[in-house]
Amino acid sequence: MTATGTPTLLGVAAEAALAVPGVAGLQPRLVHCLATAAALTRTDTAPHRMPPEAGIRADRAPDGSGWRIEVRCVLAEGHRTLDTAQNVHDRVRTAATSHLAAHGVAAPVTVAVTVTRIAARPGTA
Repeated sequence: MTATGTPTLLGVAAEAALAVPGVAGLQPRLVHCLATAAALTRTDTAPHRMPPEAGIRADRAPDGSGWRIEVRCVLAEGHRTLDTAQNVHDRVRTAATSHLAAHGVAAPVTVAVTVTRIAARPGTA
């Protein structure tokens, strides 16, 4: 797959989202959770880690006019949710647009950020 393909774009988006202060992690989509659960039922002993890209979905717009990226974030307690989500939106959009431009693709990028939960600080319950 080319550098502008979905796997590479997923990695760029995940890295940008995880760099935002207040982002505790990315929430995998259901399909990734089910795949991991199925892998755990096998008899192999290798650990199965969920890649950060599992919390990102990137698709080309139906009319081919650009990319749509969905980011599913888990935020850290003590950070303003709206500000953090806006920061994730802006950083992912900038990173994805720059990545595409670096590979000669001038396509608009639309980003949707979903906050799936707020993670409590360790030691608080």
